[in-house]
Amino acid sequence: MSLRNRIGFYYTTATAFLMAVVFTTIYFMVENIVYKQFDDEIKSEISEILADSNISIHNFQGFANIKDIDDAHNDNDHDDKSRKKKKLPIDTDFIQLVNSTGEVMNKSASLSWCVLAFNPNQSGTTYFNADFGGTLVRQAQVPLFNQKGIIEGYLIVAVPLKNAMIVLHDLKEIFFFSFPVIILTLFVLTRSIAGKSIRPIEKVIATAEKMSQENLDQRIPLPYHHDELYRLSATMNALLDRLEDAFLREKNFTADASHELKTPIAVLKGTLEVLIRRPREREHYETRIQFCLTELNRMGRMIDQLLLLARYESSKMNPHIETIVLTRHLDSAIDRVRPSALTKDISITVDHTENALVPADPGMLDMILENILSNAIKYSPSGSLIAIVTERTAAAIVCRISDQGIGIPEEKLHAVFDRFYRVDESRNSSTGGLGLGLSIVKKLADLQQIKVSVQSKEKSGTSFSLTFPALNLNC
Repeated sequence: MSLRNRIGFYYTTATAFLMAVVFTTIYFMVENIVYKQFDDEIKSEISEILADSNISIHNFQGFANIKDIDDAHNDNDHDDKSRKKKKLPIDTDFIQLVNSTGEVMNKSASLSWCVLAFNPNQSGTTYFNADFGGTLVRQAQVPLFNQKGIIEGYLIVAVPLKNAMIVLHDLKEIFFFSFPVIILTLFVLTRSIAGKSIRPIEKVIATAEKMSQENLDQRIPLPYHHDELYRLSATMNALLDRLEDAFLREKNFTADASHELKTPIAVLKGTLEVLIRRPREREHYETRIQFCLTELNRMGRMIDQLLLLARYESSKMNPHIETIVLTRHLDSAIDRVRPSALTKDISITVDHTENALVPADPGMLDMILENILSNAIKYSPSGSLIAIVTERTAAAIVCRISDQGIGIPEEKLHAVFDRFYRVDESRNSSTGGLGLGLSIVKKLADLQQIKVSVQSKEKSGTSFSLTFPALNLNC
């Protein structure tokens, strides 16, 4: 059963039960009102009979001497014209007088040879339905007392219920035949409304069925009303955004890795093929093998850096932020890159604030500093200077690392943190750069909420700034 059918079925079932309760309640309420009206009418008739007969309910002997109750209740226009309005139709009302044992003492002419039902077990005034000649009547049985207060008979008055029963029967048929029609109509309407309401879900299904790796940019149209279906569609679109982003990262990672590894593999293959063509001198073998090892080491570093970026982008890297002394990590990073700087006769100067405390992950911070310093050494000419300055501002500590290298054109500064980006391919290949160092710096800095920025002028050098978040000393 489809969702729209289930919604229609459940809603219709619940409504059918509620309607059945309501219809039943209405029917019994109408029935009670009808019986009450008849009871009030009978009560009025009893009062009129007792008043017209000049007999008290405590004087049963007077009733026994009356020739016919009809004489006390027929038309009497010449005596009192107003009484005609009170006179009850003799052909529709039945009056009967019985003694305490149920023997009929007198009755109205409308009863003819028939008698009304008598219930000897009732001592007080009672109202009940009874069958009379195949017709249902509403009866009232009133006890009559003598002067000593002893019941000596009963006055029984009955009113036919034929018209009322016709009305109740018609009402029952209306309820009975209209019930299935209403339920069927309600099911159709509910199913139609449910189908319209879940149309966004169908769009979700249709979009998901059409989606593949070639069209991950498709999105579900958002409904007009900001309801639960709107939230569902928006959530699905957000999920598709994340899936598209993850797929593109995976695709870019594969493309970048294959592109960057293709060249060193081709170089290694060509070198080894040349070596096996004919015997060569020992020095030549050693030179070529050393070249191959260098390329393999370069490939290893590239793979390590790619894996580091992949871990960051999959949100599997969680920094362990500590309060550390920035100057100690700067000195440590300088010691690690000093051999490379000495080979190019590059001097590194430090002008820093003593005991500058910053919140950072020690391992990640070391990797950031080492990458920036290594990058500065690669692109600085021999005999140049790299200056490191740390200063405290009102809200943060800023560390600037400046070199006197070849610089970066202004129009290319925005892309320096993209992976595998190289300002000049030929120039970068000569330095052995992979185009991943600054990308790693940016990712690791973002993880620690360290703001990293770059300023550069072509042929005048480049300056990287690390702005550390404010340290909460009250924690």
